[in-house]
Amino acid sequence: MSTQDVTEHAPGGHGTPGHGTHGPHGYSPQKDAYLARMRRIEGQVRGIERMIASDTYCIDVLTQVSAVTRALQSVSLGLLEDHLNHCVVNAAKSSDEEGREKVAEATAAIARLWKS
Repeated sequence: MSTQDVTEHAPGGHGTPGHGTHGPHGYSPQKDAYLARMRRIEGQVRGIERMIASDTYCIDVLTQVSAVTRALQSVSLGLLEDHLNHCVVNAAKSSDEEGREKVAEATAAIARLWKS
């Protein structure tokens, strides 16, 4: 799946007006690092699948699930920081209204992350 596919299918209305699917985005300079981290997380998830298939002890599986959750939270926090430093700052420089819209968008994203 390409990064454009991920952006277009992400929850939260990406692909709608004001949420362009073309870069550069705040994370663009670190895109390769994010992709590498996501591949590692994907490998961890496949490892959990193998653990379940081989009837690994419940607590050991839960420990790995916790590690994947923390890794995804770390990626989320990095993406959020990149968004604030790039998209929100640029919108605020453009106009107060655009800045407020981006802050509201970021606040909604934080609320979704907090619930997960």
